[in-house]
Amino acid sequence: MRLHILGICGTFMGGVAALARELGLVVEGSDAAVYPPMSTQLEALGIRLMDGYTSEHLTPAPDLVVVGNAMTRGNPAVEHMLNARLRYVSGPQWLGETVLAGREVLAVAGTHGKTTTTSLLSHLLENAGLAPGFLVGGVPGNFGVSARLGDRTAPFVIEADEYDTAFFDKRSKFVHYRPRIAILNNLEYDHADIFPDLAAIQRQFHHLVRTVPGNGRLIVNAQDAALAEVLAMGCWTPVETFGIGQGDWRARLVEPDGSVFTVDYRGEAIGEVRWSLLGNHSVLNALAALAAASAAGADPRNLLPAFASFQSVKRRMELVGEVNGVRVYDDFAHHPTAIATTLAGLRAKVGKARILVALEPRSNSMRLGAHAAGLAPSLVDADAVVFLHRPELPWDAARVTEALQGRGRAESTVDALIGALHAQARPGDHVVFMSNGGFENAPRRFVEALG
Repeated sequence: MRLHILGICGTFMGGVAALARELGLVVEGSDAAVYPPMSTQLEALGIRLMDGYTSEHLTPAPDLVVVGNAMTRGNPAVEHMLNARLRYVSGPQWLGETVLAGREVLAVAGTHGKTTTTSLLSHLLENAGLAPGFLVGGVPGNFGVSARLGDRTAPFVIEADEYDTAFFDKRSKFVHYRPRIAILNNLEYDHADIFPDLAAIQRQFHHLVRTVPGNGRLIVNAQDAALAEVLAMGCWTPVETFGIGQGDWRARLVEPDGSVFTVDYRGEAIGEVRWSLLGNHSVLNALAALAAASAAGADPRNLLPAFASFQSVKRRMELVGEVNGVRVYDDFAHHPTAIATTLAGLRAKVGKARILVALEPRSNSMRLGAHAAGLAPSLVDADAVVFLHRPELPWDAARVTEALQGRGRAESTVDALIGALHAQARPGDHVVFMSNGGFENAPRRFVEALG
């Protein structure tokens, strides 16, 4: 069987392609931007890649077209697919029907922390000897690949995204996954391009809740009021909660930066976790993963040593270099809450050392200005901020920089941003680049500039 994947170089669709190839299918695909590292990873799997979207790429007709959610009506390949009446399906539907059917599925949902928690849960199950399958929206450090089938009798861990499925299926991706165990990590307003308000996202989360069977488990953040409202819409599955100082699964911080904490379950001590991640948000991710692994049958006490060997996902506070005493990080930030919690964790770690932030508002919600009011408060732990205000950004960066009261400035190009940071950086500083896009390779270019 020959599959053609439209939008193959996205992290999710690239994972779909890898799983299809592992199943023994002939896989090819198109994308508007075929370039490393995803292109080299896919080509190494024997997957033919085509640059751009044309009808010629679908001639002769493949057996099935798998359509990514970045595809829209008017796209030449989409129009040809429809006019020629080719068989097509969305990526999430193909995954649900072809890979997940018959597997015990563990889904990780939430506005923040999905990728890290999915990677950590996969790592814990691997250490429990279960050889899980997984699909992660990034590259987990412990595995080096974003997706694998794993043992067909083992659980499959899936990052469960609330973004819509395809141009012809506007439901959230996660409704296709049918998990037995689902993590609801947190819930805030995001994706302003497709959701009008928080209530619209809550309805989608409740659709996920409706698919979890009565003999399954919901692992829910006890500290999240929006998730409590989702469960109040109706719940037919046993619920276990987690939180710092509250919930069924509780953490108590031993170190204020979250690098050491203890865990207990319903009043019974489980043990202590020591690991390299920082921040309260990371502790909550850890509790969620531990609770889900326990629900899948693993002994949580035996899993605690595995936290020490967990290697976080690339671009999650990834240290990309240290030059002349300046440490430079690359972080996949896309929402004020994620920015605030990440910087709070770093502040707890570094004390009074200076933190400099380079911020690119690139997500659809950021570009639309949906989070503009929350940006300045989210940067309270930064000593200086350089904000990339591209000319096409449809809102005024001055309201953010003015709210930073002398700590912020805006630059219109990455070159100017790097220059501004270089002029400020001094030994002992921690410089964090925050963007959910490529940022024109700014973190590594800054490291080179420091050298």
